[in-house]
Amino acid sequence: MAQHAILSASGAKKWLTCPPSARLEQQFENKTSEAAEEGTLAHELGEITLRKELKFISTRKFNSEFKKIEVNELFSADMPDYVDIYVSTCLEKVSEARAKTPDAVINLEQRLNYSRWVPEGFGTGDMVIIADGTIEIIDLKYGKGVPVSAINNNQMRLYALGAIAEFEFLYDIENVKMTIIQPRLDSISTDEILAEDLLKWAEDILKPTADLAFKGEGEFCAGEHCSSGFCRANAVCKARADKNMELAKYEFQESSTLSGDEIADIIGKCDELAKWAKDIQEYALEQAVTGIAYPGWKLVEGRSNRRYTNLVKVAEILKGNEYTEDVIYKPVELQGLTNMEKAVGKKRLDELVGAYIEKPVGKPVLVVESDKREVFNKISNDFGPIEEEIPF
Repeated sequence: MAQHAILSASGAKKWLTCPPSARLEQQFENKTSEAAEEGTLAHELGEITLRKELKFISTRKFNSEFKKIEVNELFSADMPDYVDIYVSTCLEKVSEARAKTPDAVINLEQRLNYSRWVPEGFGTGDMVIIADGTIEIIDLKYGKGVPVSAINNNQMRLYALGAIAEFEFLYDIENVKMTIIQPRLDSISTDEILAEDLLKWAEDILKPTADLAFKGEGEFCAGEHCSSGFCRANAVCKARADKNMELAKYEFQESSTLSGDEIADIIGKCDELAKWAKDIQEYALEQAVTGIAYPGWKLVEGRSNRRYTNLVKVAEILKGNEYTEDVIYKPVELQGLTNMEKAVGKKRLDELVGAYIEKPVGKPVLVVESDKREVFNKISNDFGPIEEEIPF
């Protein structure tokens, strides 16, 4: 069974913001998900592909390992296409490093121990490159939820600290680069920091906060990290409840209608309020199934739809009673794009039918001003670009 650090690098944003959450989470089961398992499989494919390309393993060994990955039920035809984006980016960085330092250090799946600053802290770097006084950590994120930026990314900083601790006695490290590659969202981001500045952050901010978190001390602080950081205690955390109840206790002014500022304030709280309510509902259902009762609520059987127990037998009987196939079967239709990419592969599908695939203009949606997308212009989207009239 794989070890998990109490103060994990992946959860660093969470426990750095809300130190006591690390110990509170220990009371709850650490569940996995299909998306997480799919990500693990993609990492395995990325690792063996890089090992083959870098001549760390033979092609025969790669083929043997690939067959094991290929039979996994989470493998899809488009996975190698996406992983190739990660591999290509890594190989470009290796080439750049070797151009500066011919004997550049290249490590894959490097265990990184950052326990000098974080009690029992360790993690794994997908790729670590050391060349010309610079150490670079590269991380593959196979998820397709939201882009993850490397800028001021706590997880990447912990990995970088672990790399410094591992290699500082062998190499003079002056600069640190951290790159996150998220191929399914076509997102690659890099952050850069002087090693001395990173070490100062580690001593001044990371270490004292990590000590609090490891002891389960400090102040609870609810926020976006409760849901995005997958806190296992987020459904029952009192601090999160208090923060979300602020919306229910909203103090309106004497006016009978909301002002623009009040509407803006409420919009900013709605998403988190909805996530909180959903987390509580899911948690309560899980607990009720185990026998825990909640006052005023009971567990009942939900609605279900009828279904065939034997599709082949049903079809045979209906055909035997002179019902035609157009009556028995649904009309044939194309798979959706997501399923088609999984079956055919992203690159191959684009080669074959890319000319017949389009992405329509999305419906307008309200987002915070810091969002990188351009402002929606209804006129330009309705009519397209307006060409200047040519006078005759």
